[in-house]
Amino acid sequence: MIDWLAFLIVLVAALIGAAVVVSAYALGIRLLTLSGRTPIVTPAEFTDAITVVSPAEARAAAKRAAKAAKRSPLTEGQKRAALVGAWACFAVSGLAVLVGIYLIVPALHR
Repeated sequence: MIDWLAFLIVLVAALIGAAVVVSAYALGIRLLTLSGRTPIVTPAEFTDAITVVSPAEARAAAKRAAKAAKRSPLTEGQKRAALVGAWACFAVSGLAVLVGIYLIVPALHR
């Protein structure tokens, strides 16, 4: 017999765990942007990429990010708090992933 209640508990735990990881990471990115440190990914050459950003487009994006950071209404203390909050969110996200790996891999339980 299948224990449907146990199956449901695992399903709900997996959904909640995924929501926590994704939400923490997304909030970290948002706080990182608020702190004036917009993450810009440098272009890479991929043969099967959907979109390839040219170096000129990357420079323009970096210039727009710097201009937006100057216009920020936040004080330096608020920006620093947003940066600390961003790293805290990244830590929570990473810790949740590590706990998930620990729970899945039985060799780590010894």
